[in-house]
Amino acid sequence: MAAKNLPLEPGDFYFNESGLMVFTEQYHRKRGSCCQSGCRHCPYGFQKEGKPKGKESGINGGERG
Repeated sequence: MAAKNLPLEPGDFYFNESGLMVFTEQYHRKRGSCCQSGCRHCPYGFQKEGKPKGKESGINGGERG
């Protein structure tokens, strides 16, 4: 299933201390499905194996939401 291209709105993301964009639970709920990337604010409860929830996860030099 392809990800929906949603316009970003206030509250959908923030920039962390490293300047990377982090998607919020609000954005993930609007998206409507889990991408299974281990996002920091996943409302669907997905966790990558061997990675405790809340740890930063990098992709393309950035952090998954």
